[in-house]
Amino acid sequence: MKKAKNWNQPCPNKECEMYGQMNKGNIISKSTYETQSGKRRVFLCKCCGHSFAETRDTVFFDLKTSEEKVIMALKMILMQMSLAGICFVLGVKEETILSWLDRAFQKADLINKMLLRDISVTEVQLDEMWSFVKRKVNGNKEEDITEEKKCEAEDGKQWIWVSYAPEFRLILAMVVGPRTYENALYLIQMTASIVLGVPCFFSDGFSCYLPALIECYHTIKTFPKTGLRGRPKNPVKEPDKDLAYGQVVKERKKGRIIGVTHRIICGAERFINSGLKISTSLLERLNLTIRHSLAPLGRKTLNFSKKRDNLKKQTIFFQAYYNFARPHMSLREKVETTNDKFVQKWAPRTPGMAAGLTDHVWSFRELLTIKFDHAP
Repeated sequence: MKKAKNWNQPCPNKECEMYGQMNKGNIISKSTYETQSGKRRVFLCKCCGHSFAETRDTVFFDLKTSEEKVIMALKMILMQMSLAGICFVLGVKEETILSWLDRAFQKADLINKMLLRDISVTEVQLDEMWSFVKRKVNGNKEEDITEEKKCEAEDGKQWIWVSYAPEFRLILAMVVGPRTYENALYLIQMTASIVLGVPCFFSDGFSCYLPALIECYHTIKTFPKTGLRGRPKNPVKEPDKDLAYGQVVKERKKGRIIGVTHRIICGAERFINSGLKISTSLLERLNLTIRHSLAPLGRKTLNFSKKRDNLKKQTIFFQAYYNFARPHMSLREKVETTNDKFVQKWAPRTPGMAAGLTDHVWSFRELLTIKFDHAP
């Protein structure tokens, strides 16, 4: 008896008993149709009778533009090209490119939620890159330009917050917003939801990281009643016994680094036992890669974002691309060859492969069309 083919297509009907489940034998190929990008299939769920296109829940669903043009535009976004330049090259409107970017952001956000979880890492490096949206300061002349704006502010000084697992070269989380305690806490909370246990944390000398780390990794210390008049001391939060946090503090003079100090803030015993070195060098090198990939983050650029939401979409899209579709030179593996001993061959690997999240380098189209099994 012929078995049903596994199409790796989940049923998109939320009322179906097999909703979101893949390769359960309920999806069959119903018909095909021609598009500008070639032949596409229509699938049918035998459980609920719902039919859907092959491109359902992908970046290309219900688009009249060819896939090649959409892929080209999204690749240009990751290659430091401005929206105006992409519009000129491809002959499309800026609003159209932003709509494609929104689709790519939603797919990248889904990839991060489905794959970036329960990761065992030894250390996490934290850092933030300065940028701005629409204007470097707002229109209020009385505002102090040295002060950071509130998290709700959509313009002015904005920072790209990054948490990074250097052993896998994996970007764990990215946040766009002012340099405030609320965003530092949000970054730590996102990281804590992804990694297992309590890794060692390293950052620069930004003062908000320590209270944010204690808020996520802490124990409650209570004080017994003393029998004296007055209320007893309120319980306080103390760093978790496994929390280890070190800082790299750079001293600058006239824009040049004249000294570097390494501080152990908490968890000195764990640092000694693990032999880890306090450093954020790999994350700082990643910052350079990000600035050379996204046009709004280039230094002294005129291609800055006019809306914070658009900058966020580009950074999250870059995160998924960097983790799963961009091989990293330092992660490649040597391939043994028997034909020619003088030729060394290397197998490319992505950060996602190094972390055990995937087993191959994703193509760019796979990044935009991948579907996941949502079965409980």
